[in-house]
Amino acid sequence: MSASTLEIRSGGPFAPGFVIGVDEAGRGPLAGPVVAGAVVLCKPRPAGLDDSKKLSKTRRADLEGTIKRRCAWAVGVVDVAEIDRINIFGATMLAMTRAVLSLCGQLSGEPGEVLVDGNLTPQGRTADWRWKARAIVGGDAIEPCISAASIIAKEHRDRLMRELAEAHPHYGWERNAGYGTAEHLAALREHGPTSHHRRSFAPVAQLEMPL
Repeated sequence: MSASTLEIRSGGPFAPGFVIGVDEAGRGPLAGPVVAGAVVLCKPRPAGLDDSKKLSKTRRADLEGTIKRRCAWAVGVVDVAEIDRINIFGATMLAMTRAVLSLCGQLSGEPGEVLVDGNLTPQGRTADWRWKARAIVGGDAIEPCISAASIIAKEHRDRLMRELAEAHPHYGWERNAGYGTAEHLAALREHGPTSHHRRSFAPVAQLEMPL
């Protein structure tokens, strides 16, 4: 996996001054990348949008397919090496910036506003961020475009972790997505960290074991 990855799709058309919703997945895990999704909703918007964590796996996968078919979306990925270099907060802001930049390029236009889940935005924190932004605490549950972005981000990251689990089966990433579950921590103690573990995170750093 490269230091940064972008994946882009778009539907349309979308009116000038469109609104982009942004959310991240993977800020807390001990392993794997951090992923941001950016979405411009279609009209009518997909029914049943909600915080991705509140949806069943089946419902989330169905909504992801609908969003990808009908809406405009992009994904920005920042891998472990960059997370360890700039810290997870900076990596999250960077992933969001990459996703929005990618989506704007795909749509050949600029949003009127970017709505970001949480209490902070990349504005003034990432060099390439140039858009009007508004942070919304709990936005993934109350703002449909952010809900859609949360679904895109989580589904994309979960797939990446399932792929990584095939090469590193001891850690249960296909089940825990890299989070510090008891299973994952026990495997870390027994097998040590992989190149996909975040060395800047205390449970990994404290092991002081080579790759």
